[in-house]
Amino acid sequence: MSSRTRGSLAPRQDTVEDGYANSAFQSAEWDDDDSYVYEPEKGLGKFTVESFPSEQSFMPQGKDEMALRPTLEELMSEKKTKAVDEEANAQPACVPNSKAVKMGWIEGVLMRCLLNIWGVMLFLRLSWVVGQAGIIEGFFVVTVCNLITAVTALSMSAVATNGRIASGGVYYMISRALGPEFGGAIGLMFTLANAISVATYTLGFVDNLLDLIYDVSDFNGIVATKDNRLNDLRLIGAPVIVLLLILAIVGMKWVTRVQKLLLVMLLLAQVDMLIGTFLTGGSAYSGNDERHAKGFTGWSLDTAERNYKAQYLVNANGFQETFMSVFGVFFTAVTGIVAGANLSGDLKDPSYSIPKGTLIAIAGTYISYAGFAVVVGFNFLPEASGNIEEYANNTGDLPQIYNCTPEANAVREAYGLNFTSCKFGSAYDQKVMTYMSATGYLVYLGCYGATLSSAIASLEGAPRVLQAVARDRIYPKLDFFAVGTGPSNAPLRGSVLVFCIGFGCLMIGELNTIGALASNFFLAAYALMNLSVFHSSMTKSPGWRPTFKFYNKWISLLGAFGCVILMFLMDWVLAIITFVIIVGLYALLFYLKPEVSWGSSAESLKFLNALNNTYALNEVKDHIKSYRPKIILLTGNPAHRQSLVDFGNLLTKKLSLMICTQIIPVDQKDQIETIKEESKIWFKNHHIKAFSSVVLNDSYSEGVKNAVMISGLGKLSPNLVMMGFQSKKDSLPAINEYVNTITTSLQARMSVCILRIPGGQDYSALIATEETVIIQDTLEREKNKKRKNKSVYYGKDGRCLASHIVDDIEQFRGKAKLGFVDVWWLYDDGGLTLLLPYILTTRRQYRNCKLRVFFLTDKPGEFDEDTKSFASLLAKFRIDVAAVFVIPDITKKANNETFAEFQQLISKYPAGSIPKADLHANSERTNRCLRKAELLRERSHKSELIVLTLPLPVKEQFSPALYMAWLEMMTKGLPPVLLTRGNQTSVLTFYS
Repeated sequence: MSSRTRGSLAPRQDTVEDGYANSAFQSAEWDDDDSYVYEPEKGLGKFTVESFPSEQSFMPQGKDEMALRPTLEELMSEKKTKAVDEEANAQPACVPNSKAVKMGWIEGVLMRCLLNIWGVMLFLRLSWVVGQAGIIEGFFVVTVCNLITAVTALSMSAVATNGRIASGGVYYMISRALGPEFGGAIGLMFTLANAISVATYTLGFVDNLLDLIYDVSDFNGIVATKDNRLNDLRLIGAPVIVLLLILAIVGMKWVTRVQKLLLVMLLLAQVDMLIGTFLTGGSAYSGNDERHAKGFTGWSLDTAERNYKAQYLVNANGFQETFMSVFGVFFTAVTGIVAGANLSGDLKDPSYSIPKGTLIAIAGTYISYAGFAVVVGFNFLPEASGNIEEYANNTGDLPQIYNCTPEANAVREAYGLNFTSCKFGSAYDQKVMTYMSATGYLVYLGCYGATLSSAIASLEGAPRVLQAVARDRIYPKLDFFAVGTGPSNAPLRGSVLVFCIGFGCLMIGELNTIGALASNFFLAAYALMNLSVFHSSMTKSPGWRPTFKFYNKWISLLGAFGCVILMFLMDWVLAIITFVIIVGLYALLFYLKPEVSWGSSAESLKFLNALNNTYALNEVKDHIKSYRPKIILLTGNPAHRQSLVDFGNLLTKKLSLMICTQIIPVDQKDQIETIKEESKIWFKNHHIKAFSSVVLNDSYSEGVKNAVMISGLGKLSPNLVMMGFQSKKDSLPAINEYVNTITTSLQARMSVCILRIPGGQDYSALIATEETVIIQDTLEREKNKKRKNKSVYYGKDGRCLASHIVDDIEQFRGKAKLGFVDVWWLYDDGGLTLLLPYILTTRRQYRNCKLRVFFLTDKPGEFDEDTKSFASLLAKFRIDVAAVFVIPDITKKANNETFAEFQQLISKYPAGSIPKADLHANSERTNRCLRKAELLRERSHKSELIVLTLPLPVKEQFSPALYMAWLEMMTKGLPPVLLTRGNQTSVLTFYS
């Protein structure tokens, strides 16, 4: 069904239209003296103070951010205020130290993650998981645990590739994505958790060392006994943790060497375990009878059948094991996925290394864990008595070693056997892998490698996270730990603090509860990592452009919920304690309000909610990543320039602010409220989210200047003025007003965009009334109604406008376009010329279009090198382009036909509007504009849209009419052209 709503906007003559009244004029003359002489030896740098887009311009420069890029004042006056030598020698704020040790993805990430994930769980507890949960559920436990960490790794990869990652690892990524409140909380918790882990891993190493000593000798302890060895653990653990501190202080090179050795030990231990399964007799560790009596069978389908299903047994404390208890124990094995990310400051290319190394490590360790789970299920009984008599000399009177019923235990007791109950087998004994291996002793070495490597990783990672937190100065009195030493800026002070915490925990000795709390801290960090990806994706910030595409915001959200649920299922009391700590630290930072701005998704969300929370948004400092084009659109009556409004809406829809501004004479002040109300209705009917602004002034340029000054509130203030192209040439006052509008906008540090559409965008002479048709489609099954608005335009003769006219009016509302969007990024304006077409390609109308980027070079002989350099810059911005083209000959003399066309064009301007002196003084500029026109017509005449850097109207260098003639030559006869000029402030960055 359909219903009609008439909301006609009477045609109103705007103060400044695209056309002006005809007037007589005399043409400006062009003679040979004004001709431009091409000098091949002169580069473009000799003719302009403009700078080309380069990586250095987009690197953080601190307070002197624009040191490598000319200011608007310099460009407008064509005078450099900074010495050339100083500019040439300027260095970015963050220059990496060439002497610092930087690692690739194998040494820096893959090796660290493998060492951390292949922990003692592989050698001591994986067999217990299979003995309790069976092959099927045990395999499911391993898979689900790895799935959770894989989802987190995918989220971490997305964050890690959204710009350059500095030191701080997980803290840096979460803080830059979710803001300092969450990041600061995780930073301290992560430091504490790793400090505790240093003690737990050290205790694990010493415990395994004592086990080996007890096995091979008659050693009875130093100051303690075999069954109560706590003091021995403390006594031996103290020098071990001191040695670990010395290793951390010595430097990353030695740490890497030691960890390579530990990795070899781990791999040898796994090979030893696998080979041992094929040795059906005795091993170097135990004899044949003892080995089989403890539960080893070799490869056996009967053994697999016994291990097929779960058989959760009662543990030593009298509690029945469950799926969740087994899951909780095993999950700690796979929490080492951030070991490489924590060293982000020591990596050559964190954005490349972290995703690749982490994901390969997860895949490799999953295969090994799942594989050895199956190996245990086929080779080791879940329960065994351990009595050699039952295996070697069983005449039928004794029970089988796998018979663990009360009756069988009674028989064992009656015969006086050593073991009267089943204390061995994979469900009970932690030495299963030792009995199953070929040598047994290599498993001990594997345990040593696993514990020591994890302790070293924690002692490496925790101080670096603390140092990153301290450098950001989000907590008071913490900057003491920001100081680093040596070429790699090693966090010596943080290492000492982590050592002291770890040493204190080592002296406590009993760390089961504290260790479980540390595991909860890790899970909280993983949950926030997943949440950061979901949050960043939902805010739709232009700064969220990760090059890693294999993530999904909903899967990340599911991963976040999964981590939280797992925390409560494992131990709800510790989960609550973890949440209380996070909330407390969050509240502290919320109260402190640290003066940082990182362009996080939290800041982007504040922008989207600005209408309801303007004051909170005003407290957020500006950042490059959170830049959005906030537009003052000089529309006049929006109903007369719908194509211009629709184009502006493409840039701001669901993303930013658009203020449609009308400049009206002072004598029409009584119509202000009517104009605003009509515009509001028109916006609503056309589904355009914009504000209407009306400014009273008899001077158009002064009215725009006032609009720029008064529009907006706080961070909801516009930063870009967009207008239609002024194509008519017969009114010199109107031309002067138009150029003055551009000049005053730039002087107000606003960016400027001019849209030229073939045929113009003012349809006030054609549209008499506009009718909005509301179409309602009823779905019978669901009984839902969908409303669609359609505009019907009537001419002054009362008839509907022709379809081709309607198509022109609605050309930016129609079907999706196919082809190219050509970006002529000729001069470095801060990146706006590149960012705007990127935003357009995220919209339905241009989603299927590909970007082609054209840029200038001042060194024609270095054509290939410049192309590679520019392509590298675009790759760092994470903006996909189909092709990059270099224009080496912009200073070449234009063709005679183009000069003749230009001479004919300037003859149409009013007499005296383009003085001969201006033509002579600006012959090079004229030639450059004509060359641009030739190149645009040659390269981009078939593109869907052209985005071109707008030449600046330099003060007192040429007349407004000559400036408009240049713009006319460059844009006429082409597809829609968007002339763009940023305000020389960066709007793009390749930093996270």
